[in-house]
Amino acid sequence: MNKTRLLIAVVLVAAVAAFFVFDLNEYLSIEYFQMQRAKVDAYYVQYPGQTAAVFLLAYVAMAALSIPGATILTLVGGAIFGLVVGTILVSFASAIGATLAFLASRLLLRDWVQKKFGDRLAPVNAGIEKEGAFYLFALRLVPLFPFFVVNLVMGLTKIRTWTFYWVSQLGMLAGTIVYVYAGIKLGEFRISAGLLIAFALLGIFPLVAKKVLDAIKARKVYAKWNDKRPASYDYNLVVIGAGSAGLVSAYIAAATKAKVALIEKHKMGGDCLNTGCVPSKALIRSAKLLSHIARSREFGIDQASAKFDFADIMERVSRVIKQVEPHDSVERYEALGVECIAGTAKITSPWTVEVETAEGRRALTTKSIAIAAGARPFVPPIPGLDQVGYLTSDTVWDLRELPQRLVVLGGGPIGCELTQAFARFGSHVTQVEMLPRLMVREDPEVSQRVRERFVAEGIDVKLGHKAVRFEMGDGVRRLIAEHEGKQVAIEFDQVLVAVGRAPNTRGYGLEELGINVTQQKTVETDDYLQTLYPNIYACGDVAGPYQFTHTASHQAWYAAVNALFGTFRKYKADYRVIPWATFTDPEVARVGLNEQEAAEKKIPYTTTVYGIDDLDRAITDGEADGFVKVLTAPGTDKILGVTIVGEHAGDLIAEYVLAMKQNLGLNKILGTIHIYPTLAEANKYAAGVWKRSTVTQGQWDVLTTYQAWRRGAGGLGAVLRALLSMSGNKRPAYADQSAQVHGALHEANA
Repeated sequence: MNKTRLLIAVVLVAAVAAFFVFDLNEYLSIEYFQMQRAKVDAYYVQYPGQTAAVFLLAYVAMAALSIPGATILTLVGGAIFGLVVGTILVSFASAIGATLAFLASRLLLRDWVQKKFGDRLAPVNAGIEKEGAFYLFALRLVPLFPFFVVNLVMGLTKIRTWTFYWVSQLGMLAGTIVYVYAGIKLGEFRISAGLLIAFALLGIFPLVAKKVLDAIKARKVYAKWNDKRPASYDYNLVVIGAGSAGLVSAYIAAATKAKVALIEKHKMGGDCLNTGCVPSKALIRSAKLLSHIARSREFGIDQASAKFDFADIMERVSRVIKQVEPHDSVERYEALGVECIAGTAKITSPWTVEVETAEGRRALTTKSIAIAAGARPFVPPIPGLDQVGYLTSDTVWDLRELPQRLVVLGGGPIGCELTQAFARFGSHVTQVEMLPRLMVREDPEVSQRVRERFVAEGIDVKLGHKAVRFEMGDGVRRLIAEHEGKQVAIEFDQVLVAVGRAPNTRGYGLEELGINVTQQKTVETDDYLQTLYPNIYACGDVAGPYQFTHTASHQAWYAAVNALFGTFRKYKADYRVIPWATFTDPEVARVGLNEQEAAEKKIPYTTTVYGIDDLDRAITDGEADGFVKVLTAPGTDKILGVTIVGEHAGDLIAEYVLAMKQNLGLNKILGTIHIYPTLAEANKYAAGVWKRSTVTQGQWDVLTTYQAWRRGAGGLGAVLRALLSMSGNKRPAYADQSAQVHGALHEANA
């Protein structure tokens, strides 16, 4: 910091300190003004110009120093100067003071804050970059944050000073008028109709301002489409895509007696039913049965074997799909009141969707649109991949012959699930992942557990291998991968590409309407799942940020309710408690933060781990592998996140999902009766480990001394001495807490 900046900083700090040291805030109260009212009025009558100047300078100084009291001074301004003069003085003083605070923040803090807190300021930076003046105007008109915070934060951005000044003055004007008017009525010092109206205006102004702001923004967005707005609409809601998000959106609309059309160009049920959750879990179930047969000696069975045809396995997968299919069928949804249309949709205006059907083209007019177009497997542009042919999570279900040598490209959830399943059927599977570990979104020990199981089952896991190209020669397919600067050749019969999924954002009108996509290639939406056009919503995989069936359903509720009832109230999509699971063996389930995310976000946490290898039911089932790891806020039982690795982890996590959603801590889980012997006891034991870790050695010393005194083996003085020394001994009582807690709880159950 140069000398000029240092001098300015010292002056500002000294001024703010003086305000609080000399308790000047006592002068910023209605009570003080009431006592001084007669003197102030007399002085104003005698020296109107000086009074206005003093008021103006005081207001500017207060706003520039970000000292609280703007509301009081505004009310006082109305009481002294009246509506017109008071509004002029407050308007200019607040804008000038705000600009000075803005400049001070820019000069002193911008470089340091951007470097230290750039990630937290990302939404503000993005808003300013996109449409700075309107973004600031919205903050001024609808005070989401205190104005002094807006002044300081805006100083950290690249918005122009002149723009900040005039937008601030204009944006604060309406609110200034309301507050000055309230000050006029307060100046009467009696309850009157005008005073009540003033306070009513203060209460409803932000709501009215937000509605006006939304209307202005919508008018701007819809300007070029106004000549295409229908006089009436065929539907309340048209939904594009009949996957999880689309089905739930249509269901909610029909349940609330809205007229809704659901458009699907492929199959009802989307990816989850036809190529995702349902078929993969059916395949995994068959593979798991084979793994148990292979482990028969562990269960006291001398010999067991299974004879199967892979084609029969895949036929069973098809039967499972057909058995679940009626839940998502056209017949069911039409019975619920949804008009199901088979065809390809294209949005041609904010209120019109054209559908290409087998019978011809249809044009549907609708009040709102919900985009639920889903996602597709991402296929990277690796040279030679098209020539050798490849499978994806969409096409693998057409297989009827088991590949002898299978390469799985990708170490994420889909790649890991299918890798293990095919290996258990007898394929020699080579899993190729360019990153240093599998399932990189999970903590390192989770990745290690899964990798160790894969290796134990004969899977060739190649980490840190980047696919360079595919070749075919002499009838042999090869993947050439790069590892530590060297090229590695991997021969295979089939390759399964499972490196992620790409949202479907092309081909149905987004480009023509100017609806943007994010850096993650999802449809850009706001907190309410609205796109650029307030009547067009997006939900599910196409909207992100999660690609889970249950999250798609979750988002669909918000999209549908906001689309149908947003005129009265809108709901922000809530992503605070999103669970997920990867159905490998062992299963991996998580909700909330894990350690690597907490570290990245610099969120303090305490870790508690309970080893499932110690759990009675896991031992009896031959599944004594895994752990429950809970992150809590330091010094409390508040749950920040949970990771479970082990048998039925996806089921066990539900208790923690409920606890986090309902703000229940580990003490509540510890106090809940769990049936013995069950896997669910792991949750209680994990809470017990946490509880034991909160007890200090000093507390145990007090208890030991107290119990000795009760037996007559010690005096009361020893207890008092233990109490006095307790605060100085705060180290945890046990290093190996897991075994201690399990032993105590096991005895209690017995």
